Amino acid sequence: AEEAGTRPPSARPGRRCSAAGGACSPMTTDMLGAGAAESTRPGSEEQVPLYEEFIYCCGAATQVLKCGPWKDLLETESKTLPRLLFLIIPGNPGLAGYYRTFVRALYHGLNRRYPVWVVSHAGHCKPPNGMGMTEDTDIKELEDVFGLHGQIEHKLDFLRKNVPKDMKLVLIGHSIGCYITLEMMKRASELQVLRSVLLFPTIERMAQSPQGKLLTPVLCKLRYILYMPVYLLSFLPERVKTSMVRFVLRGLKCPDEASIVTSLNLFSVDCVANVLYMASQEMMKVVERDSTTIKQNLKKVTI
Repeated sequence: AEEAGTRPPSARPGRRCSAAGGACSPMTTDMLGAGAAESTRPGSEEQVPLYEEFIYCCGAATQVLKCGPWKDLLETESKTLPRLLFLIIPGNPGLAGYYRTFVRALYHGLNRRYPVWVVSHAGHCKPPNGMGMTEDTDIKELEDVFGLHGQIEHKLDFLRKNVPKDMKLVLIGHSIGCYITLEMMKRASELQVLRSVLLFPTIERMAQSPQGKLLTPVLCKLRYILYMPVYLLSFLPERVKTSMVRFVLRGLKCPDEASIVTSLNLFSVDCVANVLYMASQEMMKVVERDSTTIKQNLKKVTI
């Protein structure tokens, strides 16, 4: 952060965010009220502005969580615009809601000086009412956007359309998000990446791991049989779905409410189909570690 030379910004709330043209459409939804930040307990690290938006990026529904008063980095006045953005690239399922607690804690740990964002994978979130999973657009733009290659381009397109070109970045990848992060650095060397933090990296030989050997045939050949059970479960009342999620997550020491609510997205057939499709490609394409990219960016990579 010190390398970015950023002054502490004003506490003035940012303006309502919108995506700027191109493959990112400006349709957004604030799920926390009319432009309001999520309310939190006084005196805790959670008492920070957290905004949730749904946009179309590369023609696919995308959820974005933004922590800090900067809701639109392209329109924020230069005097209050930070010069550094922390961007989280999720694992799979790539639901931004799983990272709410982490985003708040990181923002608080940075003394609230820099924005912390997390962008979901394309099509992994259930869009709000009135918004489809895909945008009515040219089919070429949607070609394999839900696959592993498409998800990488999806993140790069998000940065191009929502972040100033001279903005310095700290990329934080989780699980398969680490693979995506390395590919972003490889494909877009113009990105001003100060640091790339890889959390629990999944960057090589996925299909050869014990779980990979078990899941690869299921994900690549049999995943379609899972769609019908998910479809039937989607008709259950919300309280029943919530109880099921709590039961599945009972083994966790302290599953927070955000994880439980976020997991309800996995009762959507579209979301599950996109999650499993991406996972099947991970097994086939994440083979050899990209040692070349790691060596070229060795001073920037933290594992």
